Amino acid sequence: MNYLLNTLKNQINLVLIEFGLEGNVEFHISKLEDCDLQINNLVRYKNNPQFDDITKKIIPILNAGNIFKNIELNEQGFLNLRFNTEILVSKISNSREEFKIENSKNILIDYGGPNIGKPLHVGHIRTLNIGRSLYNTNQFVSNNILSDIHLGDWGMPVAQIITYLEKNNLYVKDLTVEDFQIIYPKASREYKENEDFKSRALEVNKLLNESEQNVINTWKIIKEKSLTRLKKDLEVFGQSFDYWLGESDVNNLIPDMIQKLITENVVIKDDGALISTEETDPKILITKSDGSYLYITTDLATILYRNENLPYDEALYVVDKRQSLHFKQLFSSIKHFELSSSEHKHIAYGTLNDAQGNPYKTREGDTKPLLELFDEVKQYISKFNDELTDNTLNTLTNSVLTYSDLLSNRKTDYKFELEKFASNSGKTGIYIQYSQVRARKLLEKFTEFNVKELRGFNETETKLISSLLLFGLYLEQSLKTYEPHHLANYLYEISNQFNIFYEDEKFSELGDTTSLNTKLFITDFYIRTAHNVMYCLGISPVAKM
Repeated sequence: MNYLLNTLKNQINLVLIEFGLEGNVEFHISKLEDCDLQINNLVRYKNNPQFDDITKKIIPILNAGNIFKNIELNEQGFLNLRFNTEILVSKISNSREEFKIENSKNILIDYGGPNIGKPLHVGHIRTLNIGRSLYNTNQFVSNNILSDIHLGDWGMPVAQIITYLEKNNLYVKDLTVEDFQIIYPKASREYKENEDFKSRALEVNKLLNESEQNVINTWKIIKEKSLTRLKKDLEVFGQSFDYWLGESDVNNLIPDMIQKLITENVVIKDDGALISTEETDPKILITKSDGSYLYITTDLATILYRNENLPYDEALYVVDKRQSLHFKQLFSSIKHFELSSSEHKHIAYGTLNDAQGNPYKTREGDTKPLLELFDEVKQYISKFNDELTDNTLNTLTNSVLTYSDLLSNRKTDYKFELEKFASNSGKTGIYIQYSQVRARKLLEKFTEFNVKELRGFNETETKLISSLLLFGLYLEQSLKTYEPHHLANYLYEISNQFNIFYEDEKFSELGDTTSLNTKLFITDFYIRTAHNVMYCLGISPVAKM
């Protein structure tokens, strides 16, 4: 569909340019009842004395491909278009091959991952879901995509844990990941409250950067145990990464990088600290007065590492919107220091809150572990579906956690309401799964259909097909804006329309083969489209419910 529309767009733009006008026509999804697409660009030229001549050249172009059954130019200058579904279903199948782009890009997704020694908590769910959807959607259209979890595995958080072990005579090899998860907040609290502890932690951090052997050995064990557990936990959510790199992988690059910045006079000393010479407010701090590194120091070194090992055209940082200033300074510094000519974008997102709109906490007031939320959702679903296998329950649980997360615009905060998002009706992951299972059962019952024996489509069928034909536009919208919610809402719309279509006539009571073939053809079209959208969102379809 996108190819057909782009061809028309190019032809219409040439007409506008011929009349000395701006050639930037776009097709927009229409909200009108009897209309599928709109062209709004002509409204601005309504008072142009050549308007009639312009439209007389454009309308034949729209008619030529027989793509539209109805083309209406209203009084305001909007062009309202309705699909010719009978023609288009012979041209469009929504198969993956139809969406391959010619000029693919190399895209790297940075997830701003968790710190070692800490459990996954609810704050991580959005970066996981949004990142995976962007990954899958780009992969779907054949962009070359890589993911890096970007672990917090270095610096002061690690130094605090090691200092705590040292102070309490704890032997790192005897400890479990659960022990580290208890130690982490205790060490952080003691760092804030105990000056002696803080002084020693600063010293340990320095030894870490100097690769002192005992400190490094302890760090390696903490990281190995934490990473093994992290990978296991992420498997529960169907998450994995191409690279499991962290701050430690670029630490050795920092001294030379800093020396180069000093030599090139793009940083200057200020009370012992290094600040960028770029004119910004506030000034961009590159290292602290004691010479210790900041997040921006490590992130700049990461650019150097990726330039050498993971070259990319575009890097997407899927991180909480509260980090916006950091990324503004980072991207500005990349340009100022001339470290990379690639594009860098902060894919900011809002927070996940509880039903009252407050930050998600446990009953004890701590940040809620992500696995605990998973178990709550799974137990809730199992109460209403006690015959489902454990694998199916896990998939449905992830469907709820993924779909509810992606349904809202990523930039906004949203409330997670279990009863609402795990319902079998409305905009929920359960409803989406139920709809595609229902469709699959039909094709399993009626195993064959003949696409050459189709009758004309009735109103309900036409409405569903017209929506299915819009997949490419929603896909393009999500790609351009880095916003999965366009596809998430679209998935509900086509699922809802399929259920209306399903209830319209009982398949088993259809009196002729042609009608049954037509129904099954549309059902197959729906399943293919729904499964492709689900893939882009990071949702695995279940076989039974």
